[in-house]
Amino acid sequence: MGNKKVTAIVLAAGKGNRMNTSVAKQFLMLGGKPVVYYALKAMEDSSVDEIILVTGRDQKDYCRDHIVKPYHMNKVTQIIEGGKERYDSVYRGLLSICETDYVLIHDGARPFITKEQIENIIHGVIEYNACILGVPVKETIKMVASNGYITSTPDRNKLWAAQTPQAFAYEAIKKAYTIFWQESDNTKAAITDDAMVYEAYLGNSVKVIAGDYSNIKITTPEDLVAAEVLLNTITF
Repeated sequence: MGNKKVTAIVLAAGKGNRMNTSVAKQFLMLGGKPVVYYALKAMEDSSVDEIILVTGRDQKDYCRDHIVKPYHMNKVTQIIEGGKERYDSVYRGLLSICETDYVLIHDGARPFITKEQIENIIHGVIEYNACILGVPVKETIKMVASNGYITSTPDRNKLWAAQTPQAFAYEAIKKAYTIFWQESDNTKAAITDDAMVYEAYLGNSVKVIAGDYSNIKITTPEDLVAAEVLLNTITF
């Protein structure tokens, strides 16, 4: 990408409580390899310049010895320990970067991200300064109150499901996260992705770039079953 440096933060610090397993979801085996391998491999093969792998406590050695080294992930320049919540891990990843122009933030539990999608998001962030991958929702979505009754039905034509990578000009997203970090825990609890931080604390818009429905996030045992099926149909 010319003289512009692109850094990818791959998040692999989640505990995966909904998987009902003692092994974190990003380290479960998929096609004989850890789930996070596929995201790292896609980043390795793309025009991303460096990768920061953010992992859980006491998992740095495992990632280095069982994933990064044996699979020759040469663009991984740092393996750092994440925090309690996703946004903690993102912020630590951002602070660990010495110098870059753009940053891609990707969930390590999304193994089916492709090199093509990564290149699309890189071109997008260079043009728009902030963009995410997303897909139009297929189902009708209902807003439901705490008592279980429907309160409204949003227009499905305006609804997209957000995916990762989410990409930003580095100094801008670092500024947004720094401001966000000063907020109360109650405010932080409402944050579920990086675009929300960027929008809320900088007041800037984020462009959505068409992703792919196969770019699923493995969260539950059912997702892992679906991933095994997808693995046999996708060419990396």
